[in-house]
Amino acid sequence: MGNVKSIENAVESLPPMELAEFRRWFAEFDGNAWDRQIEQDAASGKLDQLAAEALADYRAGATRQL
Repeated sequence: MGNVKSIENAVESLPPMELAEFRRWFAEFDGNAWDRQIEQDAASGKLDQLAAEALADYRAGATRQL
């Protein structure tokens, strides 16, 4: 946890412009990590049951338009 605390301290000490730059970078980094995880889960079949349930609900008319 020492590394996490040092990162927290470094982020807290950033000037506003650098903090904004870091936030943009981290949002992109985090989004890419999420995308990779979803792709892995889909490829491994982890989402198959959820997709089947969603399709069954749709076919049964148990959904609503967003």
